Amino acid sequence: MPQAILLQDVAELGERGTVVDVSAGYLRNYLRPRGLAEPATEASVRAARKRQEEIERAEREAVARLRESASVLGRTVLTISQQAGDDGRLFGSVTTQDIADAIRDARGLKVDRRKIHLDEPIRNVGTYMVVVEVADEVTATVKTMVVAA
Repeated sequence: MPQAILLQDVAELGERGTVVDVSAGYLRNYLRPRGLAEPATEASVRAARKRQEEIERAEREAVARLRESASVLGRTVLTISQQAGDDGRLFGSVTTQDIADAIRDARGLKVDRRKIHLDEPIRNVGTYMVVVEVADEVTATVKTMVVAA
């Protein structure tokens, strides 16, 4: 049975870069014409391993950068000024978009507002600990102070 290197993820076979045993007809008639796999030779297996190692290294570096961003965010104190009444209640509220804009202004990091976890919008003056999801399983807690303008 010939071996093939998968160029893309194929359901029921495996993920990109893996070497799998397939029938010759399946490789010749289905996988190759669709650009899903190529025959496994020594050179192509080495090239696939090298590509896989480069991808893994790039992912590790990206995770390291994200962890660094999370640590920077953890040390960040945001100050958001909003108009408020005498009792400390805001005229309006501080939303996740406001917090994302404040992070961008303070640290230059673009954070998607959907990755900022607030139970409900902030409606009072005070100090709040806001959880920001930088990436999967990488979170930071940002101290956010809402002050009256």
